[in-house]
Amino acid sequence: MRSQPPVPTEAGQRLIAHYRQVRLLESALDKRPGDSDAPAEIVIAVNADSAATWLQEAVAPLMRAGDCMLQIRLDDQDHTLTMLREGRVFGCVTSESAQVPGTTVTPLGAMRYVCVASPEFAARWFPDGMTAQAVQRAPALNFDRKDMLQTRFITQRTGYTDRYPYHALSSSEGFVRFIEAGFGYGMLPILQCAAALQDGRMVDVAPGAWLDVPLTWHMWDIQTPFTRALSDNLIATARKWLLYPPPSSARARASQASASG
Repeated sequence: MRSQPPVPTEAGQRLIAHYRQVRLLESALDKRPGDSDAPAEIVIAVNADSAATWLQEAVAPLMRAGDCMLQIRLDDQDHTLTMLREGRVFGCVTSESAQVPGTTVTPLGAMRYVCVASPEFAARWFPDGMTAQAVQRAPALNFDRKDMLQTRFITQRTGYTDRYPYHALSSSEGFVRFIEAGFGYGMLPILQCAAALQDGRMVDVAPGAWLDVPLTWHMWDIQTPFTRALSDNLIATARKWLLYPPPSSARARASQASASG
């Protein structure tokens, strides 16, 4: 379609997806583990928080061997499945469980998020805790405009559903540094902020409340030595670090924790 930039039509997306799947199968014929020919190429999409925490361990064996070249694309966990539907990636880590025809779906576990801030920020903006009145004034920190974690948590914790002030920073590592610097409060995976909470660099602004985001691995039904190795490593590593099996209802769990808090 002649837009800026040009984008494929629905038929074009199917053709691109078919082409990439065929190329991946061809690479399995041309390249075996240990061969010296051009390495196979696999494109996956993951959310930034997974990339910043457990993903490195999952892909390390393939990347160190050098037999397979990985292209890792980052997007919000609520949107990575779109890349799979359009054939732009072989597999994706997503919060969506709906299966795309021709793919397999494997639950990975839940990533637990807590709402944190620097001690100075919390003392200034949340002297009475996280209340509806406080979130109308306190500057939050969101990943980008598609990031709805903060909005969901605020609604479940305080009942506030209107707009609130926020900065946006599309960097997982930068997100942590900005919160530590006192520029805003935000949702961080417990995997990423546990040490900062323990040593006092951050505080939990809503003690006893959290948000569990179930993550799922979707992949095209393409069986090659590399896709099997990637999928097996990814599933095993995710279940090592995430909450598995995931809570039956992330929304119910967060609401329950909010009520008890």
